Amino acid sequence: MPLDIARIRAQFPALALKDDGQPRVYLDNPAGTQVPRNVLDRTRDYLIHTNANGDGQFRTSRASDALLDEAHRAMADLLNAPSEREIIVGQNMTTLTFAFSRSLGRELRPGDEILLTRMDHDANVAPWLMLAEDLGLTVKWLPFDPATYRFDLSALDDLLTDRTRLAAVNYASNALGTINDVRTIGERVHTAGGLIYVDAVQYVPHAPTDVQALGCDFLACSSYKFFGPHQGILWGKESHLDRLTAYKVRPASDELPIKFETGTLSHEGLAGILGAVEYLAWIGETMAGDHHASFAHLPDRRRHLHASMCAIAAYERPLTTHLIDGLGGIPGLTIHGITDPTHFDARVPTVSFTLDGHHPRDIARRLGAENIYVWDGDYYAYEVVRHLGLHERGGMVRIGPCHYNTVGEIDRAIETVAEMAR
Repeated sequence: MPLDIARIRAQFPALALKDDGQPRVYLDNPAGTQVPRNVLDRTRDYLIHTNANGDGQFRTSRASDALLDEAHRAMADLLNAPSEREIIVGQNMTTLTFAFSRSLGRELRPGDEILLTRMDHDANVAPWLMLAEDLGLTVKWLPFDPATYRFDLSALDDLLTDRTRLAAVNYASNALGTINDVRTIGERVHTAGGLIYVDAVQYVPHAPTDVQALGCDFLACSSYKFFGPHQGILWGKESHLDRLTAYKVRPASDELPIKFETGTLSHEGLAGILGAVEYLAWIGETMAGDHHASFAHLPDRRRHLHASMCAIAAYERPLTTHLIDGLGGIPGLTIHGITDPTHFDARVPTVSFTLDGHHPRDIARRLGAENIYVWDGDYYAYEVVRHLGLHERGGMVRIGPCHYNTVGEIDRAIETVAEMAR
């Protein structure tokens, strides 16, 4: 059964807002999504009824601990992690990656090699570059082909050696929309003796994520990209997390996941994460029955979540096609990403473009004047924009629909850009 878009949009209070009579069109979703009532209710309920610090011998503290445990279990279900002990929650993906780069760095020696890519968000680049500078590591780069917007994996074997210790790779590009074959990359990195750290921030909101099937060592995401609060989540194999040293205060527990969750967490944020996962599970239970058979081997909530993400992907595919077809018909406009519909299984809905004679900031400003929200610049995809030679031109305009957007909203954005081109 298809998604009931009216019922879904009714879950998001922000989608009903207007400014001077103009509805808001949220196409800025790669930078952060709106939140459903589940998230608002969970957050509000926590702060009213359960607000306390952890490990106390009184009602609110015990209730708070139970809710935080449930939020970790919910994230384990969303990512199909073997255990909630492997779920680390923090301020954001960037902060978590900086912290883990230091923990991993304790096992590295001068001359060891790390592999980075020209397609990653800088949150999966800068922490490793700084670590390399601190420790005297060798950095190697996996480029992408500007003609195909994909990695040439034939180049990967030449980059990997017996000194490779880590590869940091994105699952989906926040600028190009490309979905990368991180399973194959990970297998080759493992053969060379290294670990793979996956930035899945842009992938998790658009398709099922299964860390066990991927075979990666670490995977990071952000709940505010999948309809939750501003929080980051890191999954890591328990064997690695047990082994690694956590940077923490001395009284803090050495147990997982607490040893990596530095200081007091945002408890209300974790309540919101739980609400976001419950919202996605609701879609799976009520609107994604056609996909349940594919996940019959999973327990109920995991089955609902993975079916939900399949239904979301199926809804977003024609939105992506409509957006790319519409933009592609505008003279002077170049889409920087996969545009062949037969390869749309290798991209998320994020679409970035440039328009001859128009600065990306001017396009974003014009769309904003129509109450259509998009981003311009490099969106911290620092290497991508420079690899494409677009830095001096102001980067690109990025339109990023998700499952609560409609064809009508896409049409408004396309027509506004077309008017500028004319």
